[in-house]
Amino acid sequence: MTDHTPAIPSCTWQHPIGQAWEHYYIVRYASNLDDGPAHGAPLGGFGAGCIGRSPHGSFNLWHLDGGEHTFQTFPACQFSIFEQCSDQRHAYALSTEPPTDGTLETWQWYPAAVQHSTFNIQNSTPDAQSASTGTYHALYPRSWYVYENVFQAKLTCEQFSPIWAENYQEASYPVAVFVWTAHNPTDQPMTLSILLSWQNMVGWFTNTAKSPEVLQRDDGSPYYDYVPALGKSAGNTNSRIQRGLATGCLMNGAIAPEMAPAEGDGQWAIATLTQPGVEVFHHTRWNPAGDGGDLWNTFSRDGSLIHCEDDRPAAAGEQIGCAIAVRFTLQPGETREIPVTLTWDLPVTEYAAGVAEFRRYTDFFGREGCHAWAIAQTALANYATWRQQIIDWQQPILDQPHLPDWLKMALFNELYDLTSGGTLWTAATEADPVGQFGVLECIDYRWYESLDVRLYGGFATLLLWPELEKAILRAFARAIPTADDRPRIIGYYDTIGETDHYAPRKLPGATPHDLGAPNEHPFVKTNYTSYQDCNQWKDLPSDFVIQVYRAYKLTGETDVDFLADCWPAVTETLKYLKRFDTDGDGIPENGGAPDQTFDDWQLKGISAYCGGLWMAALESAIAIAHVLTTANRAPGNTPILVTQYQRWLAQSRNVYHKRLWNGRYYRLETGSDSQVVMADQLCGQFCARLMGLPDLVAEKYVRSALDVIYDACFVKFNDYAAIHARPQEQKFIGSQVGTFRSAQPGTRIGAANGVLPDGSPEDPDGTHQLEVWTGINFGLATFLAQMGMTDQALEITEAVVRQIYTHGLQFRTPEAITALGTFRACHYLRPLAIWGLYGALNGWGRF
Repeated sequence: MTDHTPAIPSCTWQHPIGQAWEHYYIVRYASNLDDGPAHGAPLGGFGAGCIGRSPHGSFNLWHLDGGEHTFQTFPACQFSIFEQCSDQRHAYALSTEPPTDGTLETWQWYPAAVQHSTFNIQNSTPDAQSASTGTYHALYPRSWYVYENVFQAKLTCEQFSPIWAENYQEASYPVAVFVWTAHNPTDQPMTLSILLSWQNMVGWFTNTAKSPEVLQRDDGSPYYDYVPALGKSAGNTNSRIQRGLATGCLMNGAIAPEMAPAEGDGQWAIATLTQPGVEVFHHTRWNPAGDGGDLWNTFSRDGSLIHCEDDRPAAAGEQIGCAIAVRFTLQPGETREIPVTLTWDLPVTEYAAGVAEFRRYTDFFGREGCHAWAIAQTALANYATWRQQIIDWQQPILDQPHLPDWLKMALFNELYDLTSGGTLWTAATEADPVGQFGVLECIDYRWYESLDVRLYGGFATLLLWPELEKAILRAFARAIPTADDRPRIIGYYDTIGETDHYAPRKLPGATPHDLGAPNEHPFVKTNYTSYQDCNQWKDLPSDFVIQVYRAYKLTGETDVDFLADCWPAVTETLKYLKRFDTDGDGIPENGGAPDQTFDDWQLKGISAYCGGLWMAALESAIAIAHVLTTANRAPGNTPILVTQYQRWLAQSRNVYHKRLWNGRYYRLETGSDSQVVMADQLCGQFCARLMGLPDLVAEKYVRSALDVIYDACFVKFNDYAAIHARPQEQKFIGSQVGTFRSAQPGTRIGAANGVLPDGSPEDPDGTHQLEVWTGINFGLATFLAQMGMTDQALEITEAVVRQIYTHGLQFRTPEAITALGTFRACHYLRPLAIWGLYGALNGWGRF
């Protein structure tokens, strides 16, 4: 008999449904976020808010308020399946995590996979007949649940949102599509029913602390408390709705239709299509805080609901849910596809009290907060086309034989952060025709588009959504001339026992570190972070200039308007940075404090990292000026500026190699005699060659330095870490040996930021030096691939990818992991740098 199971790409990330992680990373600092490993691919459009559904089957991640994080399971929000075949019938809610508060106690919950044993269909007890109860697969934006050995039917649920490259409309929609495929492999007819129950959450996702106090974490970084209005449902109503072929339930909030929505106001909807041979049942008012019998009594008996249509508002303290069930009969060998959609229309994102924006999707559906059903109808009419658009985008990459499957998997799954990274995407304006866009540095460091981080992390938007990349850089260009002289305490000094260090928030001409935070006014109030005085950073101006020219160069070299828009900021910030060249040798000096992206790492004098970026920025500015001049778009003073940049560049070239080259690699800095091998020492050289600009140093020196970096920061660091780990950490590291390959004495986890040539630490108590930064590793791998060192590039990347996807860090990729089995700063922006590696391996063509 033909197997009609939907085709799932072979390179997905996979995990047995409900199976726990035997070994997984834990957070390094207690104050940092650690929700545990149960994360799956998010659902929802960029900037529309998103929902996460775990490999256990539970909906548990709620990023529905722009920039804010809620991790909690609401068990009433769930799919369930009823099956009857001959005289056997079963009904399961499809999560392996039953509620622990006594609610929904009448429901039967899906059995989890058990290692080395399975479940008997009849009594859900372990036996030796089969291997699992199913498998979760993810290749973002698609993911699948394949259910096995519990039902007699072959059941698969594919879920996705309409995300594909260079899509600036559907990618913003607040929608999740679930396509159920049911196949009857038996010789008897079988009846199935698919239930989607949902709790009315309108009004829940807004901060009840409208002016939260900004506090300081124990690591010195600023934070504030988010207190959502969870469970506050008074006045909410549910109703049945059917228009055209779409049928389902609509969940409304308490506000009158004529009132303008505030943050959290709007609608939710669940819907499916009416089809011949299919019955659809509705229940518009059941109690999610009860025992669940108002749904389960009829559903578990025959797959039906009682057709309750009750639109009474919820009383104070009352919770209300709604549900739809789709029942059908399959003949032997028959297959049927059932689409179900979940949509929401929460059009407003509020930052500080009274400061709000409309979301991008409102450009296509309106701003009234009453369009959840229109979005559902659109999804049901177009889901097959959307799915094919995703396949047409992904398949050419999946078909490339020179890319290993693990890389194909990670390329797409790392894009998750564009949805769940607290993303903002505002409605379009004349000044911003695709809206303004921003992704948080991470949930712990809650500010947008940190410029140093996105030097690597920006590769995803650069290559896949270039108009969003340019929108971000235009926002930085507007911010550079601005000033904010309010003093702020600098948190780093508290961590080293010093107090009362203050600095102005933003100096004119300084490139801001970030585009602001969700509790203030992103894109307008910038430089939110106060861990360091970012006005003193020596990489940010260079990062900006490089990214501007990179965006022009790698998107077809046609958008002269973009360069013209950014040119005034380019010249202003280079002038600002040159002020730090205190000895007039052409290169700005680091000041002794951590004044660059490695902001726990003190650099003094000329540094290989910042000095190289400075020279690449000068080359970029000269190239921008040439384009503008050729197009007759250059201001009158441009020739003078170019002459100045050329002089600074010539000075820098005379100094950089002479003072930093030690015969094998580039020294960390001139302010000490440190022999540390810095993994990112030649980032500027990488950027220059990427953009087709002249090399900053001779190629023979680049190759020598990369050889030393690979040997010291990767090979020898991992060997040293494995040997010197304390016994309890050796157990964690040892558990990984043989999981990936037979590397000895321990599995390699990636390249450290900076170690001595023998792989040992310069400072055993150092923080950033001894961490493996996932995004920096992907950036280093891109550099290696650029130089033809493909084997080394893939080896380093694979080591990091396997740590993320084997040990519970998937869909919350952190900034840093350590050899001790800890991580820091999950849901991080910089790992999107993996798309840079793809670009290097494929010649930087359009994607």
